Amino acid sequence: MSHCPIPNIQASSGQWGLPTVSLASFMAMLAATIASIIESVGDYYACARISCAPSPPAHAINRGIAIEGLGSIISGLVGSGGATTSYSQNVGAIGFTKVASRRAFQAAGLIFLVSGLVGKFGAVLTMLPDPVLGGVILISFGMVTSVGLSTLQFVDLSSGRNLCIIGSSMLIGLMVPNYMAQNPGCIKTGVSELDQVLTVLLSTAMFLGGIIGFVLDNTVPGTAEERGVLKWRESMDVLHNSGQSQSDGYSTVYDLPLIMPCLRRFKCFSHIPFLPVFHTLPTGMCLCKSKLETNEGRECTADDTNKSFQTQL
Repeated sequence: MSHCPIPNIQASSGQWGLPTVSLASFMAMLAATIASIIESVGDYYACARISCAPSPPAHAINRGIAIEGLGSIISGLVGSGGATTSYSQNVGAIGFTKVASRRAFQAAGLIFLVSGLVGKFGAVLTMLPDPVLGGVILISFGMVTSVGLSTLQFVDLSSGRNLCIIGSSMLIGLMVPNYMAQNPGCIKTGVSELDQVLTVLLSTAMFLGGIIGFVLDNTVPGTAEERGVLKWRESMDVLHNSGQSQSDGYSTVYDLPLIMPCLRRFKCFSHIPFLPVFHTLPTGMCLCKSKLETNEGRECTADDTNKSFQTQL
C-alpha cells in the first residue's frame, strides 16, 4: 500500500479563513439536526421491530443519539463535509435480507474502511451497474416507507381527528417545500436574516411536516386510545414479556460488552442517562395529578391514562 490518506488538521485559519457563524446557517443546521434525531429514533424502533427484538429502552436511544453527535463532531474536526447519522436504507436492508447480526454489520463497516483506504477496492464498488444500485435503493426505501407507515397501526384510523392530522401534516410537508423551490425569494419580511431562516425552515419537508403533526396531535383533543398510546404501551409490554425476562433477555440486548459487571457494582452509574443501568420509569406507570404514581398490583387502564391526559391538558 503505497499511499494512505491522512486527514489534514491544521491549527491555522485554514484554506477558507476563520470560521464564521450566521443565524441562517445555524437555523438550517438546527432544523436538519432535529429532523435527523427524530428520524434516528424512528430508525431504532423500526430496526427493533424488523429484527423481532425488544423496543429500545431510553438509555439505548440516548446512547445512539449521543454517538451520532460525537461522530458528527469528529467528522467536522477532520474536515469531512457530512455528519454521521443512522441510515434508513440499512433498516430496509435488514428487512429484505433477514440478516440483523451485529457481526455482519461490523464486517461491512470493516469492508468500507478498507475500501476508503485502498483505492482499488473503492473502484470495484463503483463498477456496480446503475440498474443494480437503482433496484437496491428502490427496495430499501420502499421497506423503510412501509415500516414508517406501519406505526399508524397503533392509532385509531377510523377517527376523523387522526385522519385530519395525518393528511394535513403530509400535505403541508409536501406542498410548502415544493412552492418554496418553485418560487425562490418569495419570503420578504424586510430583514434578510429572518428571510433566510424562514426559507430554510419552510424548505425542509421532514421538519415542516413533523412539526405540523406534532403540534396538531398535542393540541387537538383526543383520548389516549384514539392517539394510540394504549396500543403502543401494550406492544412494548408484549415484547418485554414474550419469553424473555428482564434479567436475561430484555436488558442484555442493549447491554454494553465487558463492562456490565462494573456498571452494576457502582450505584453512581445508574444516574448516567446513556448507560444500561440507568433507571427510568417502567411502562406501567401512570402520570396522574402532576406527579408520578404507580399502580400497585395492577396495570394502567384506559381510564387511568385518559385521566392522565386530561390532567395534562
